[in-house]
Amino acid sequence: MTPQFHPAAARELSAAVVSGEAHTRGLGAALRAEAQRVTELLLRRPLIGEAVGGSLRRFPLRRFPFALVYRVDGDILTIMAVAHRRRRPGYWSERR
Repeated sequence: MTPQFHPAAARELSAAVVSGEAHTRGLGAALRAEAQRVTELLLRRPLIGEAVGGSLRRFPLRRFPFALVYRVDGDILTIMAVAHRRRRPGYWSERR
């Protein structure tokens, strides 16, 4: 399976990393590492996430208030959003 990030999801992850680093040195790097760990887990077990409508699933990051929202199309795992779990629920649902 091949991972890819929706362009908006890539921007969300980058913004969260920058924000984390601005708050505490090393926090942004830890967030990026956790997103990578979860992505690798999803590549091995793509159905592990909670179904959130249509073909979208969500899996939370450990230690951070974010979840990866993703879909699986054949052998492609697309991260559709890096969504804060307490802000603007479902804003990503219109992404294609």
